[in-house]
Amino acid sequence: MVRRAGGRSQSRFDHPVEEELLRAEEAAALLGVKRATLYTYVSRGLVRCVPEKGTKENRYLRADVERLKTRHDARAGHAAVASGALRWGEPVIDSSVSRISEEGLSYRGHDAVELATQGHRFEDVAELLWTGHLPLESTTWPAPEAPPSSLTPTALASLLPRDTPPLSALAALVPLLAASDAGRFAAPVEQDMLRARRIIRHLGAWVCVAQAPGRVSRALKEPTVAASLATAWDAKPKRTAELINLALVLCADHELNTSTFAARVTASSGADLYACISAALAAISGHRHGGACDRVEALIAEVGRPERAAQVVHGRLRRGEAVTGFGHRLYLKGDPRTPPLVAAALSVKPEAPKVRVARAVMDIMRDAGHPPPSLDWGLVVLADALGLPSGAATVLFSLGRTAGWVAHVLEQREQGHLLRPRARYVEAPAR
Repeated sequence: MVRRAGGRSQSRFDHPVEEELLRAEEAAALLGVKRATLYTYVSRGLVRCVPEKGTKENRYLRADVERLKTRHDARAGHAAVASGALRWGEPVIDSSVSRISEEGLSYRGHDAVELATQGHRFEDVAELLWTGHLPLESTTWPAPEAPPSSLTPTALASLLPRDTPPLSALAALVPLLAASDAGRFAAPVEQDMLRARRIIRHLGAWVCVAQAPGRVSRALKEPTVAASLATAWDAKPKRTAELINLALVLCADHELNTSTFAARVTASSGADLYACISAALAAISGHRHGGACDRVEALIAEVGRPERAAQVVHGRLRRGEAVTGFGHRLYLKGDPRTPPLVAAALSVKPEAPKVRVARAVMDIMRDAGHPPPSLDWGLVVLADALGLPSGAATVLFSLGRTAGWVAHVLEQREQGHLLRPRARYVEAPAR
């Protein structure tokens, strides 16, 4: 049956449908064609129509019209627009998870920086992103049940080189957790939210598995993800968990960044939650995404001492090389997530040598008129202030973003369509 205002009409096609109907002029306008062309599409079976009771007119199924328009756009000049949109363009997917605007970044209508600086737990912000409601009281996620006896920290550590970066260790862990969860396929929303809490709790505790597998069990017993990370890294400053929580909240979501898009594309195929998170972890490991933190670490190491900051920065600029970690295409006035991170790093006493180096580089860049530092810079400076190991900043970025990945996976499943862009064929140059 075909539904419209005022009642139902029987489709003249064999299979029943229930859809919104358009008048002929509406359908033609949506397609950008004349009525005669619309009638040709109907005769070819590309657009279905039903008679309007009491008149000689037909009504046309909006779903068919929109589907045909999408095909035409992909084959015509709109392909260029779509191609450009995938390169830092306008959003290509409707989403209610987060919003980037001139006012800054918001999660489900709540200012992200305020959530972080007012001390909301990462777990509360994750629940906000998943459900649309910020818990009135702090949420405690229970410690996850132990994985199968074959998957122990010692067993995984034996498979990993000792210098394995923590993000790589987590990427290895996720499919192993998936293999022990037979109920992961086509799971209801509530079950997948329970699953997401378990996965994130495990990720927060297993970051040290390659270097210190003995700490994993202790980290799993901590009450929060931030406290798990502090224990796993054996961090000494008293406020470590509090400041790690700040970073996690600031990283929780950022619209359709590369890793989030990877998670949504994977979710649209019907893949389970572990597969979606694995896809996102693979994407965030790239040097143009989460790997930017590694380049910031390398820059600070290259400078070495505050008095060398001007020499290194000016040398890079003279050679046309980038000074990593400054400026953001979506924030012309500066990334609002960075100042709270830098302020938190500078509040840790005594000031670490690497923090003094970072502060000198920021001063040189500011005095030279360059854009303010980005999130990657703030994460590295905070990690250095807390004495966290190399690669920790990338983990803070990635683990914080798991909250957003899960939110987008759930939203994509609710929308229900397969994400399948078209390719615009071009002749490859001769080699």
